Amino acid sequence: MTRQLTAFIEREGDGYVALCPELDIASQGASVVEARENLKEALELFFETASAGEIQHRLH
Repeated sequence: MTRQLTAFIEREGDGYVALCPELDIASQGASVVEARENLKEALELFFETASAGEIQHRLH
């Protein structure tokens, strides 16, 4: 199943922070691309390990 989620990426100090507000999951990286890829990995891990109830709770 494909999901579309929002990602905000902001510069913070010497790096970048990426946030998915729908799930309240964040990551960081040295560049915009790295922060985005790290957020994508964090989201994939969340969907692999979270229960269906936790996913629904966070999406609502």
